[in-house]
Amino acid sequence: MLKEIEVKTSSRVEVVDITSQVERALRESGVKEGLLCLYVPHTTAGVFINENADPSVKKDIIKELNKLIPFEDGYSHLEGNAAAHIKSSLVGASECIPVEEGRLLLGTWQGIYFGEFDGPRRRRILIKVVEG
Repeated sequence: MLKEIEVKTSSRVEVVDITSQVERALRESGVKEGLLCLYVPHTTAGVFINENADPSVKKDIIKELNKLIPFEDGYSHLEGNAAAHIKSSLVGASECIPVEEGRLLLGTWQGIYFGEFDGPRRRRILIKVVEG
């Protein structure tokens, strides 16, 4: 099963909790045991797993990524979004999560996040659930 979800961002850099959308895709797949893989087919966005209990974690991640990779830093890339490409490379474009008894095996405090680094935009996330 391949499923696609859409995320509409409203800021240049933004972190969006997509955990519930991913869980819904898993339920719709009917898979009880296996692996769920997420893939972001964009070069200026990413996906990652981190704490979802405290919303300030998202703010801290954005703050530190922007500090490490500023928007303007004498980049050679002509489009003006080199910082977004670098952030995407560091964060990564995919995650795989084990599935057991129809549930994602996330840790107690973990959530799944989409990272927008060149928004605002409409973005796609591909979800593949493999039974096994």
